[in-house]
Amino acid sequence: MDSEGKEELLVPDIQYLVFRRCPADWRLKPHLVSNYDITYVVKGRARYTVGRTLHEVSPGTLLCFSEDTRKAAVTYPDELMHCYSVNVILSNAAGQKVTPPFPAVSNIGVKDDLIRLFNDLVYTRLERQPGYGLKCQGLLILLIHRLLELTVYHTSAPGNDSRIQKATRFIARHYAERLTVRGLALAAGLNPAYFGVLFKQVTGFTVNRYIAMTRVRNAKNLLQSGGYRVSEAAEACGYCDVFHFYKQFRALTGVSPSQYLAKSGGRG
Repeated sequence: MDSEGKEELLVPDIQYLVFRRCPADWRLKPHLVSNYDITYVVKGRARYTVGRTLHEVSPGTLLCFSEDTRKAAVTYPDELMHCYSVNVILSNAAGQKVTPPFPAVSNIGVKDDLIRLFNDLVYTRLERQPGYGLKCQGLLILLIHRLLELTVYHTSAPGNDSRIQKATRFIARHYAERLTVRGLALAAGLNPAYFGVLFKQVTGFTVNRYIAMTRVRNAKNLLQSGGYRVSEAAEACGYCDVFHFYKQFRALTGVSPSQYLAKSGGRG
């Protein structure tokens, strides 16, 4: 991710996708992985050999193997493994193959939201309704983003708690208005003190910092559009004090609003 928060575009091409309920005699013979392979274990146990390393996997284990990784596996007859497995070609906008920075083996726990995404992906691909290919691509990108949150960014998602999701969506709609922790807590049906703690746990930010980030992000969009002066963008994003806007904008972006405006080619 660069200084402007832009991420490389991913274009996924699913090669196979399955929810696997392993029979007692299930095993993977030693072979080289083709493309990029993701397996998420939700029940039972198995033993995977990756290269020369043995891994015991159990519910919540995530296995991510890049092309040409040598692997083999066998389940335990008394604890048959259930897992989702998807093999995909990931490319960037230039058509070059991309390998996500996932660890080969990690334990992320059994996550209901991940299971829902995998189920939606499996059912969409099986039903093959009109436009299913595009929907599968979107679901897989959401899935990869969620896995990045869990294994690389080490953040949670607001969507994992409906009360915090309600608050973040309210902020997204009303960022230009006067917002308080107490008001957001009441809207979410929570005690203000508990709300502040929960919000930080779920999003990784305090409520006030999250509001500031949302306002500055929208101010950047306005300045980049070329239709707003700095003072106009500040007012449109809920800042009564333009000097406070300058301070928060610089703290969050590293440049002043005027510098950002000049860089974006705005009208000053």
